[in-house]
Amino acid sequence: MEDRAKQERGSSVIDAHIHLDLYEPSELHPMLEEAFRSGVEAVVAVSMHMASCKANEELARQYPGRVHPAYGFHPEQELPGDDERELLLDGIRARHERGEAFAIGEVGLPYYMRTEREAAGESFDETPYMEWLESFVKLAAELDRPIVLHAVYEDADKACDLLQRHGVRKAHFHWFKGSAETIARMIASGYYVSITPDVAYESEIIELVERYPMGRLMAETDGPWPFEGPYSGRMTIPGMARDAAADIARIKGLALEEAEAILLRNTKEFYGIV
Repeated sequence: MEDRAKQERGSSVIDAHIHLDLYEPSELHPMLEEAFRSGVEAVVAVSMHMASCKANEELARQYPGRVHPAYGFHPEQELPGDDERELLLDGIRARHERGEAFAIGEVGLPYYMRTEREAAGESFDETPYMEWLESFVKLAAELDRPIVLHAVYEDADKACDLLQRHGVRKAHFHWFKGSAETIARMIASGYYVSITPDVAYESEIIELVERYPMGRLMAETDGPWPFEGPYSGRMTIPGMARDAAADIARIKGLALEEAEAILLRNTKEFYGIV
């Protein structure tokens, strides 16, 4: 009966980017249990900071094979001291030595914080953020681990420079926006992008799906970030990755089952999810 129900729902999906630790504890576990019952095979839980890394590590223990953690420091916030960066890097190395399954992320550059401050006439020194990002890029290369990037518009080119300088093989740009030239560069480099539910109504995301090879796409929610359009007023849940998959299928002219199968395969191969 379970296999038949799964077939009626279509293929499984993986939410390739979600902030589980930002949900209310009372919402989180019922949400995950319902997601896994309804055809979400797994989620990639990205981290914001040290406490977030620890929370995602615990969730990965509670949901083995279902919650795939990524450890890092989100760039759209003030940086702590370099001591905390070294603790983060050492903790990631220790997990690697224990043979744990994980990725590095979410890391990147503070595009929105930088541009907001510059628009307000304030100065912004990006140098320490570049140093933090390079530390994580070097670690991804050293450990040969996937890296999840928050890097949009011109910041994506800065990230690409670092990835290529250090020979990172597996790079995933989440909720990406950027120029046609940057998109072409990312495609040529074999980098992946994940598509959010706003592909239902955002022309910039629709154009990205049109341009990007199907074999390098994934579906994500970035939950609990809220969306507009058909999602207005709704809590963002992992199952919305299937909605993104349906819109990807429509844009690419594929049957839903075929699109879901490709997206699932892409995500599993990229993250080593078995």
